[in-house]
Amino acid sequence: MSKKPISVYIIGPSSTGKTTLCNALAQKLGVPKEAYVTEVARKVMRETGFSRDTIGSLEMQRTIMEEHFRREEAFDENNAASTRYLPIRLFDRSAIDPIVYAILTSKDASEAIARKNALIDMHGFRRALTKYTSPNSVVVLLKPVKEWVQDDGVRSLEDLERCLAIFQSLLGELGVRYRELGEEEKRLEARVVRLMGVLGL
Repeated sequence: MSKKPISVYIIGPSSTGKTTLCNALAQKLGVPKEAYVTEVARKVMRETGFSRDTIGSLEMQRTIMEEHFRREEAFDENNAASTRYLPIRLFDRSAIDPIVYAILTSKDASEAIARKNALIDMHGFRRALTKYTSPNSVVVLLKPVKEWVQDDGVRSLEDLERCLAIFQSLLGELGVRYRELGEEEKRLEARVVRLMGVLGL
């Protein structure tokens, strides 16, 4: 029997190189598109009319989270039906990211708690959480690199350090083990090599 595939989740604040790293990993490891869940938020924003100006909307974050659930469930179904063994599953972001942004854009602490709980209590999140905490999952939190921050009209321009702190706090609260990459490893090739080592490849 084949061993279970490793699921790799690349998460973190805006402009930390998530998609760049995911694409480089996919190319290096030969990850096929059926094993690679690309960024969900931009797709939701294009299709629904949400934008970075509505990032404070709980409805926007809920819609993004629901799309994460849909994509991951479709991904699981497709892989269950496939006879091809796929050792690596790659995810550009996760259903945790919308919770972070819901907290980040809250007006005060009580609203932050209410928003966080509303999203954590959503049908599907607990199932997703079992994947993030699985020993067969690797969660990588990318830390801000100041010179990479750019305004492309889509990316959120939040306080990146505060956003990072919320990621770290929430991951700890949810019991999700993670690794960090940041200023100390800015070269893409070095990041890919580091992750390949983590994955035992």
